[in-house]
Amino acid sequence: MNTAINFPHLGIYLEHVGKSISVFGFDIAYYGIIMGCSILLGLYLAQREAKRTGQDPDTYTDMVIYAIIVSIICARAYYVIFSWDHYKDNLLSIFNLRQGGIAIYGAIIGAVSTVYVYSRVKKISFPLLLDTACIGLVAGQILGRWGNFFNREAFGGYTDGLFAMQLPVSAVRANEITEEMWAHVQVIGGDQFIQVHPTFLYESLWNLGVICFLYWYRKRKKFRGELFLFYVLGYGMGRVWIEGLRTDQLQIGSTGIPVSQLLAGVLILVSLVLIIRGRRKTVREGHGETKENQAGH
Repeated sequence: MNTAINFPHLGIYLEHVGKSISVFGFDIAYYGIIMGCSILLGLYLAQREAKRTGQDPDTYTDMVIYAIIVSIICARAYYVIFSWDHYKDNLLSIFNLRQGGIAIYGAIIGAVSTVYVYSRVKKISFPLLLDTACIGLVAGQILGRWGNFFNREAFGGYTDGLFAMQLPVSAVRANEITEEMWAHVQVIGGDQFIQVHPTFLYESLWNLGVICFLYWYRKRKKFRGELFLFYVLGYGMGRVWIEGLRTDQLQIGSTGIPVSQLLAGVLILVSLVLIIRGRRKTVREGHGETKENQAGH
């Protein structure tokens, strides 16, 4: 199988991009390595934010252990539910994660649910935990999307734009190649290549912008939970756009409606309403969030 990945208009030609590395005879997927690094990066930044706001950083070490387990289960469940035709005749394949098939919105739902339960058990402010954790969450997404690069997945339709990415036909799933891609197939060195939107890159760069905003706004927030709501808003705006480009969309039954695009749109509206309500409440009460009342139980 050809392992090249090219960005012709940027002058980048990578001849050998493997999917895994062999350690003592065991193949370890780059996707898994990147996911592990994403979790560690997210935890590190969440702990830094906790320390800045007077919280106990170890709270987030404990919480992330539960969040990882629940998030993986929810990410898989989300994917399976909206890809049921692929699994209904072979239920055991649901548990085979090595075949791929997880969804980031499922992971986010699992993570938020875990934070809520943890906040109730430990009697810690749920919005405060969300504000702190969202810094690490979006950082993990920035890095984590590069796992899709090594897997040659989560790409969009045909494009001849500046960031166009060329992938060997033999390295991608056939059902993700559209008629338009086939119409523009190029033969390079005897192999067929499709040329597509690198939507994993778009989302990674978009989230970089989101985290920059969150870092700028964190000292200006007016109420607990506002930072997390801005994360939901910012990420959702990017996802609505980017999801529309992808060829591997999870859809609601036979409606043709991309479920993650719809969910992102709903969350944009919900977060906007909650931000407006929260800011109005703050104005009525005549005070904003300060470092002294950011932390605490």
